[in-house]
Amino acid sequence: MLEEFWFVLVAVLWVGFFVLEGFDFGVAALLPVVGGSDETDRRAVLGTIGPVWDANEVWLLTAGGAMFAAFPEWYASLFSGMYLALFLVLFSLIIRGVSLEYRGKATTAAGRAWCDRGIVIGGVLPALLFGVAFANMVRGLEMTPDHNVTSGFLYLLNPYALLGGVTMLLLCVLHGSVFLALKTRGAVRDRARLVTRSLAVPTLVAFAALVVWTVTIRGGIASAAVAATALLALGSAVLAWFGERDGLAFAGTAGAIALLVASWFAALFPDVLPARGTPGNSLTISAAASGAYTLTVMTWVAVLFTPVVLGYQAWSYWVFRRRLVGADLAGSHETG
Repeated sequence: MLEEFWFVLVAVLWVGFFVLEGFDFGVAALLPVVGGSDETDRRAVLGTIGPVWDANEVWLLTAGGAMFAAFPEWYASLFSGMYLALFLVLFSLIIRGVSLEYRGKATTAAGRAWCDRGIVIGGVLPALLFGVAFANMVRGLEMTPDHNVTSGFLYLLNPYALLGGVTMLLLCVLHGSVFLALKTRGAVRDRARLVTRSLAVPTLVAFAALVVWTVTIRGGIASAAVAATALLALGSAVLAWFGERDGLAFAGTAGAIALLVASWFAALFPDVLPARGTPGNSLTISAAASGAYTLTVMTWVAVLFTPVVLGYQAWSYWVFRRRLVGADLAGSHETG
């Protein structure tokens, strides 16, 4: 019972990460497009995520930590097969964090330009690589009977996984553009809406293709139903955008990302890491889980402290809820 509970909780943590960091990635990737050439507008773009991006990143640490503690063999097998890809993710997240923190301290245009490049890299690369990684996890990896992954880096770059990466990147950028339209006014908001218009159809097409392919590869009734609901949520977001209902559009893109990630975990169950070609080598929830005592202690900690963390993060979003325009940040030297 505790094993299944922690599988669901790990899924919830990854959902939270993709939904919250998703718009961070999107905003970072769109900085040169939506921010334009005006420094004040670029500061307004970064100001939308400045108060929250580092808190959103904590969801990654929590999700990874929960996997490590509750399912150590799952964690170990993933890193044995995706070490280079995960190293690139870590590298890009470090570059993004450093660039966001030091951009406001740069005293020259050249220094700010280098930071902008780091911010864009830190927005595009993690979204793409996380999509590739999760798609490979659903597709299955080549594993030995003792669950050592033997698939190389190039094996991860298969058509299905690349579609997963591109789809996640498109979703995050769309999520970010809708978030910018919700949080800004004036020229920045107008550019964000133009980006949304350009991305809506390609994202819907890629999303639908990924959903159908996922159901074909490893789809049960539950995962297919969740994936179909995700597609409906994305379509609703596009319709809300046409009606200039920014809040509903943002809720729709958030729901689409959340349900897509949930459909991946539903497709995995009762495995945590399927073995491609040799189903008998698959790593199941029970085989990957820690002992009952460890899971019991972790459950009590989660029950006691999770509401506190969620309450604090909700309060921070409420405090920084107002819309921004470029003039709001004129003369400011901080982005995070």
